[in-house]
Amino acid sequence: MLGVTATGRFFIMAVLAFMALAPVAALANGAYVGFVQKMGDQALTELTGKEISDTEREKRVRTMLRQNFDIKTIGQFVLGRHWRNATEKQRAEYLDLFEDMIVITYAQRFEEYAGQQFKATGSKPASSKSKDHVVQSQVVQKDGPPVKVEWRVREFGGKPKVIDVLIENVSMSVTQRADFDAVIQSGGGKVEALLDSLRKRQKTAKK
Repeated sequence: MLGVTATGRFFIMAVLAFMALAPVAALANGAYVGFVQKMGDQALTELTGKEISDTEREKRVRTMLRQNFDIKTIGQFVLGRHWRNATEKQRAEYLDLFEDMIVITYAQRFEEYAGQQFKATGSKPASSKSKDHVVQSQVVQKDGPPVKVEWRVREFGGKPKVIDVLIENVSMSVTQRADFDAVIQSGGGKVEALLDSLRKRQKTAKK
């Protein structure tokens, strides 16, 4: 490169390197967006029919949850510092009850579906130090403004899975963590207090 300074050559090489990497990044981002859009489309197709029984809807929600979310990662984060104090038996029961709580809650919400539309709009790295990606999406309502929903996605064995959902910038995992901590604190700091609360919630929901 005659007539180009060392600084200039470095700049040109940096631009070329960025251009070479850009298509790879675009494909990666597109894959995350596609993952979330496919999940949303599947949910609207398979979970919202009025003819679906409660038992069948819960079965479908559980299948989709296990396919697309990492329950252990979410559950461990939600339990927070109390995870360290729990026995292996308590952890196992907690994760089962936590999954049941999510299944029952979202099966009821999909039963109340009222024609909303879902659209994944883009994705970005969660941070410069994280391999997670955040996928932006909107839930378009018939009446009212669109609801902003973000999905934090992490790869497990090369497969993307959701580890948190933020609705209008509010983390569902952080919110649930605060709720569970309050239950444990009111029960004398014992994990068993939360397990008992989740057991009762499960029994009430099945009546």
